[in-house]
Amino acid sequence: MAHDTDDRDDIRTTEGDAGGSGRSGGWTAGLGAAAALAGLAWSVRQRARRANHDHPPGGHWLYVEGVRLHYLDRGEGPPVVLIHGNGSLVQDFEISILPSLVERHRVVAFDRPGFGHSSRPRDRMWTPLAQADLLAAALRRMGLQRPLVVGHSAGVTVALALALAHPELVGGMVLMGGYAYPTVRPDFWPLSLPGTPVLGDLLRHTVSPALSRLLLPKICERLFDPAPVPDGFIDGMPWELILRPSQLRAASQDLGFLNAATAEMSPAYRRIDVPVIVLQGDGDAVVPIDDHGVRLAEALPRGELRRLPGLGHMLHHSNPEAALGAIADISARMGAR
Repeated sequence: MAHDTDDRDDIRTTEGDAGGSGRSGGWTAGLGAAAALAGLAWSVRQRARRANHDHPPGGHWLYVEGVRLHYLDRGEGPPVVLIHGNGSLVQDFEISILPSLVERHRVVAFDRPGFGHSSRPRDRMWTPLAQADLLAAALRRMGLQRPLVVGHSAGVTVALALALAHPELVGGMVLMGGYAYPTVRPDFWPLSLPGTPVLGDLLRHTVSPALSRLLLPKICERLFDPAPVPDGFIDGMPWELILRPSQLRAASQDLGFLNAATAEMSPAYRRIDVPVIVLQGDGDAVVPIDDHGVRLAEALPRGELRRLPGLGHMLHHSNPEAALGAIADISARMGAR
């Protein structure tokens, strides 16, 4: 599959004249470090190419506003649009709620820009609003009439931006574990480093994929805690796609936009006048319910909070029935309008 040059998963390494005499030991150490980084870069590039080959796109393409947008479009019936969270892709829904949804709905699930097989051109800042504008253009091109929009995690931030900037396109929402308000997050700074120029370019093409691969079991535990990590999640997610440099860049950059975007949007949540269910686990350690879910449900004129005891951030995997039930309830309210 061909890739846009803006999203290629490789890095070119060059060697220049270091100048100066230096000590032979310093030269040796420097050359050794450079060789190690070059070896890591080669390995990362090969893994990314193999990931693209082993996990080809399984949906459709839409070229809109300079972006090659990959999406799934399955089933028939009232439309439901799925927007995945940060670092994720459409397979997150394919192995959770999508198979059941297509029995009664036309389901469209997008790979957000830079995730999965969608491109992420460097000609703009991919804030939640920019992503919402892109999805709005796609929905118009596809002729979807006021679908039910389902977001998870940072996908909720994009869904809220869509409802605020393009209210005519949203008929109702189910918002799962969503990031909705600016919050003090010391963890955002180190996690945002791979998305920065120069240093980030070096990190994500060398050490970041290997480090993320090593930490993956702990990351999954935190995503699901206090619930266990289901076997189907570990086996069903295309981890090597997720660990490509292009996707690491997108995930890191998105983290950096969350607080500024929610600070700008949150005073306007009261304008979202569609039925909404805010669904969140009361043990969510990634997006705490009191900081986000409770406040969001109270701010939305037609919002309802459904608190799921004993569940963490990945509630649509731990309790897909609760997510499907919320979608069915909002769909019924939309049909009654």
